[in-house]
Amino acid sequence: MRISTVIACLAAIAPAASMAADGEALFNKNCKTCHSIEPGKHGLGPSLAGIVGKKSASQDFTKYKALVGSDIIWDEANISAWIEDPKKFIGKTSTMVAKMKDPEDRAAIIEYLKAH
Repeated sequence: MRISTVIACLAAIAPAASMAADGEALFNKNCKTCHSIEPGKHGLGPSLAGIVGKKSASQDFTKYKALVGSDIIWDEANISAWIEDPKKFIGKTSTMVAKMKDPEDRAAIIEYLKAH
């Protein structure tokens, strides 16, 4: 592989890695109180390990019922809409109270979740 190709690849990876690091800080500040990124380790909310690409309410988490029976797949757009305003996203009250209005913060959290 040519050095210019390697440099181009590294340049493309660096912003995503930086965004994931920012996402970790945002997750720890805003989400970690209720959610874990460890598989099967639930808190007040379900574990978010491997959440990107999963169907909503597909875990063994029984405390939360707002999304049971929905056909939502947690892709980047749906996660972003959910963490921006859960009530607006599903049309009913949710136990999630934290909202992320800043699209860059939402994108950073999503990058972090994609890595876990």
